[in-house]
Amino acid sequence: HHMEGHLLAPLMDPQIEVPLPFIALLVSGGHTQLVKVNAIGSYELLGESLDDAAGEAFDKAAKMLDLGFPGGPHLAKCAEAGDPDRFRFPRPMTDRPGLDFSFSGLKTYTLNKVRELATGSEHTLAATDRADIARAFEEAVVDTMVIKCRRALEATGLDHLLMAGGVSANARLRARLAEKLNATVLYPPAKYCTDNGAMIAHVGALRLAAGERSPLGVAVRARWPLDELTVPGA
Repeated sequence: HHMEGHLLAPLMDPQIEVPLPFIALLVSGGHTQLVKVNAIGSYELLGESLDDAAGEAFDKAAKMLDLGFPGGPHLAKCAEAGDPDRFRFPRPMTDRPGLDFSFSGLKTYTLNKVRELATGSEHTLAATDRADIARAFEEAVVDTMVIKCRRALEATGLDHLLMAGGVSANARLRARLAEKLNATVLYPPAKYCTDNGAMIAHVGALRLAAGERSPLGVAVRARWPLDELTVPGA
């Protein structure tokens, strides 16, 4: 299971030991989810994106700013030169209770700001405007995820957060989570944040060690919710 691979990727480091249960933040191009992990195969979905995933929003914002693909690393690099105080973009769905996410409105807000500042017949942005928009966008996404993670930890009474998926490589997100949360925050090395075969092999090894066996035939599912996975040996 692709997302189970991401979820357990931080545990590929043998020096990382995490008490069960713990909270996982899955942030990638296709998913933004908060999950309570009770055991291998026992996952409780606490919240998810109702529209664009965080990684998808990064890619689309980067495209608006002509920063290239994949958008996350390019936007983060551009944001380093941005003024954090010039713009404040909305932190979507943080003014209401719950753990769901929504990034489509933030994407629209970013597009409107780009159109407002673009000049000339080519509708281009000045380098400073591009950097400031990138910084404001990244700050908004990071703050939103920090707020939701804090809520998840407080609601469950847990103190360990594992973060995985392509967006978990974002340096500002890592630093802000460590700074703002009263919890232990863990994540895989950058090379294991994006899609990789090692994370899938790792989950297979964990399930095998827990006694799970399966026939060689494979039933492919295009959509397979994490909370429908089985617990090895159950």
